[in-house]
Amino acid sequence: MSEITVNITIADRPYRLTILRDEEERVRQAAAIINDRIRTYAQSYAYKDRQDLLAMAALQYATSALQFESEVVFRDNHLTQKLIEMDELLTNHLKS
Repeated sequence: MSEITVNITIADRPYRLTILRDEEERVRQAAAIINDRIRTYAQSYAYKDRQDLLAMAALQYATSALQFESEVVFRDNHLTQKLIEMDELLTNHLKS
């Protein structure tokens, strides 16, 4: 895959990134989501500087990521167990 260089702005600060071409839309969307969250926090909370807003946005997304990972692990384990049970049922039925 080919790499491209993009300019992304987060919290009014530009960043030059080299990313895979296929990731460009996702990276731009992520930057837009972060900037939206920062704007929301800026309107709702008192803050000293943008670092405070970035920290709150990072905390929110890290918390969400951990929750999502936990749910995925639970679903994978639950799904794996159910598939094993179904396989045993089908195997027993076919042997009968």
